[in-house]
Amino acid sequence: MAATTNFKYGTPLSAFLQQKQLTPKQYAVTYSRMTGKIDTTTMTKVAKRIGAVRCSAREIGDFIGGDLLRFDLGKWLSDVEEHKALAIYSPHEGGYEGRYLNRLIYQGYYFLDLSARGLGDPETTLTKIHPVCPAHLGKQPIARWYFPPEVDYRLEALPPNAKGLVVWIIEAKVLSKAELQFLALLPTLRPKVRVIAECGNWRKFTWRPLKEIAGLTESVG
Repeated sequence: MAATTNFKYGTPLSAFLQQKQLTPKQYAVTYSRMTGKIDTTTMTKVAKRIGAVRCSAREIGDFIGGDLLRFDLGKWLSDVEEHKALAIYSPHEGGYEGRYLNRLIYQGYYFLDLSARGLGDPETTLTKIHPVCPAHLGKQPIARWYFPPEVDYRLEALPPNAKGLVVWIIEAKVLSKAELQFLALLPTLRPKVRVIAECGNWRKFTWRPLKEIAGLTESVG
């Protein structure tokens, strides 16, 4: 986040640390007997900035967003339809995954955005009626509410022209191997469901079949 708020985004931090502090302006105050006013004149100008920053990049990808130069949206769509469950790895600064998400929206998919933290048992939360205990704050009696399956409920609410439902899970790196295996097999249980799990970060946006990440072979499921 600190890099995105920097006005000189893209330049190395060491270049700023090497720059010397600017000398403050010095003024000379003179009194004019003719006009009776005080005149303030600048004695010394601000020193020139030392250690000018120059971009040493030699590729166009350093000036334009790296995702704009990768013509892989067609492969992205084909892999989603082929594997049906993908593990994605996006850059730390974020924003790259939005273009791939929008491409699925253009294809007619609807989305269910979930966070892996607090998800509980994925099988129970997504495909079964599951209990939820609301916060009682130490004053109310402990209650238990029951919610319908998250995936089945939204599959029934899809419009007729919808292509399917994409379950997009952020912070999936905290899930166990067994939980990732269930997510990889979820499209087999619900054919109209596609699963996208954010399993980590990388220097560029990339993805792999979720079955490989979960330790499942292609013959399983």
